[in-house]
Amino acid sequence: MSTVAGMKIDGTIGTDLGTVAPDALDAEAAGYSGAWTAETSHDPFLPLVLAAEHTTQLEIGTSIAVAFARNPMTLAHTAWDLQAYSGGRFVLGLGSQIKPHITKRFSMEWSRPAARMREMILAIRAIWDTWLTGEKLAFRGEFYTHTLMTPFFTPPARDLDGFGPPKIFLAGVGELMTETAGEVCDGFICHGFTTEKYLREVTVPALERGRAKAGKTMEDFEIVGPSFVVTGTTDDDVAKAATATRQQIAFYGSTPSYRNVLDIHGWGGLQDELNGLSKQGEWERMGTLIDDEILNTFAVVGAPEEIAPELSKRYGDVIQRLSFYAPYASDPERWGPVMDALKAV
Repeated sequence: MSTVAGMKIDGTIGTDLGTVAPDALDAEAAGYSGAWTAETSHDPFLPLVLAAEHTTQLEIGTSIAVAFARNPMTLAHTAWDLQAYSGGRFVLGLGSQIKPHITKRFSMEWSRPAARMREMILAIRAIWDTWLTGEKLAFRGEFYTHTLMTPFFTPPARDLDGFGPPKIFLAGVGELMTETAGEVCDGFICHGFTTEKYLREVTVPALERGRAKAGKTMEDFEIVGPSFVVTGTTDDDVAKAATATRQQIAFYGSTPSYRNVLDIHGWGGLQDELNGLSKQGEWERMGTLIDDEILNTFAVVGAPEEIAPELSKRYGDVIQRLSFYAPYASDPERWGPVMDALKAV
């Protein structure tokens, strides 16, 4: 497995079922430790069946699946099956999404997201425990109740012989959701809209508080640090990557719930500007508000050989996994030099 200062390096798997198998094989051959799917315009779980079938070492997971679009029982079944089929290589990565998407796109309930997420994860674990031990299912919570499980609907415990149930990772930005991840999860997925300062001063302390609540330390807890990367082998490549990254940073910066990340740098007023422009559909103009200082704070910018040392400098003592926020990370010609540099560190 490839590492930077002890970090695992993760790639991505697209959601085109026709290309998932070769994409997964390429990721494994390139030396990635794991590969993630995202829930955007397609289901995030289906591609992982093909990825599991065509690889042997690659860890696979969702980054993320929208938790509140589902319920604990459906997630428990899907994650169990992927864990069994992959031979213990699956990670259930969950995220809350934001209220308008949950209520208006998925037509599901939204309230107290951190408390609801905590209970959802505890319910999933309770369901798995019932399947593994045969003990009566008796989960009763504020948001979810699961008290019925008959043999006909129970997968055999032998499915997970040798590796046990999947790890659960949780994505978040706010302190409450981050603390929840520390308390009830095995790992945390940093949002792409994260800076080194926010990670060190807000995210890690919140995770530590959550671990303390559960009577645990940060040992064996994995932090996945997505990183915007602006690079290329020509000036034109770099310029195009910078423009696209500025627009993505601006898009996230327009979201009120992510304002805290800007506030910690004294850029809170930018959120108001970006939000106003987003309501006018001025997506390209939004990107022009992301100056070089902001770009270099959110993204690692440089030649391919400069990326690995800078990533290690920023995050080497804080995170255990790197997952790149770069649309060209699956392009061997463009991204190959970056991976070569990462392996050499």
